[in-house]
Amino acid sequence: MLSASGSLSAAARELGLTAAAVSKRLTQMESRAGVALINRTTRRMMLTPEGELYLEHARRILDEIDELAELLGSAKKSPKGLLRVNATLGFGRSHVAPAISRFVAKYPQVSVQLQLSVKPPPLTDDTFDVCIRFGEPPDTRVVARRLAANRRLLCAAPSYIQARGIPLTAHDLTRHNCIGIRQGDEAYGVWRLTSGRGASRKTEAVRINGTLTTNDGEIAVKWALEGHGILMRAEWDIKQYLADGSLVRVLPDHETPNADIFAVYSQRHQMSNRIRAFVDFIALDLQSEAGEHP
Repeated sequence: MLSASGSLSAAARELGLTAAAVSKRLTQMESRAGVALINRTTRRMMLTPEGELYLEHARRILDEIDELAELLGSAKKSPKGLLRVNATLGFGRSHVAPAISRFVAKYPQVSVQLQLSVKPPPLTDDTFDVCIRFGEPPDTRVVARRLAANRRLLCAAPSYIQARGIPLTAHDLTRHNCIGIRQGDEAYGVWRLTSGRGASRKTEAVRINGTLTTNDGEIAVKWALEGHGILMRAEWDIKQYLADGSLVRVLPDHETPNADIFAVYSQRHQMSNRIRAFVDFIALDLQSEAGEHP
């Protein structure tokens, strides 16, 4: 908790304790460990290398205690305990947060902490139990369950198309104003488009140009709606605007890298009842939403 908050007072608020009580517990922990766990400065507190190791093992022990209780049957009928979830900003607000609301209504003994971030945390980070990500991670150390299909589409407002015309080939995009999004580790400023079939199938890497760039997908969508340029965005984020005509597809016969939605979690968590219940729930929730808004 302290590693995330950076101060005893912030950690105390998160835990529902006084700063004095947290300070006392920290002193007791350091006394038992025989080493300093925190580097104290006038502005901020940081974990020492021993503190990082202590935190890593403490999280693992607490998770294993919860999993043991589940395996012994005490929590099999109704999931319980703390669930830490990470998701991207836009998708987290629009889809994950509402799903969590319905999840805790069904499973009131589960407490959920949701953190939204622009950049997904490292796959080896134990801070979260489940991460909702776009694209399957190339790492065998984690479990990645596909929750829903999701395509990236090129689109623009009718007003932009009327003013600037519509591109007919991938190369034509270089002459258009394209809205850039800097997110995660994805290559910025290059769009990969695939066209054709069989032997004639080819993928082109197009370096885009434009006057607008952001790290927030919702802002990029608003700029596209206001006619500022062509946008590549996940279908889940723009399908309502395609349905009502506020945005129109650009180069619809070209494919872009898919952005299927995955739940990612550690292999040692795959037996956890609350994690399994959450992943099952959000998978059905997203499938139901996709069915309602094809």
